[in-house]
Amino acid sequence: MKKVTSALLGFVAGTAAGVITGVLVAPDKGSKTRKEISKKVKSYSKEMSDTIGEKVDSLKDQVNEAMDDMRTKTKDAEAKVKEKVNEKSTAQK
Repeated sequence: MKKVTSALLGFVAGTAAGVITGVLVAPDKGSKTRKEISKKVKSYSKEMSDTIGEKVDSLKDQVNEAMDDMRTKTKDAEAKVKEKVNEKSTAQK
């Protein structure tokens, strides 16, 4: 999770640096530059949103797999405990 946060922070910082540099060295009129910046910000926002969505979906899948694994192990352990209890109770008779 820490890697994802670092990657997103780096992406945002890189985007901001690129936008600032673009504004400072832009040869076009201000209104045209603002439109271009707006387009790029929307594009980057969409990409970031898609990436975050994919990461969330992946994390959900991992959590569901872990939960399924834990349920299976719990059922196996429960069956073993019941088996041992039954063995002890039949051995005492």
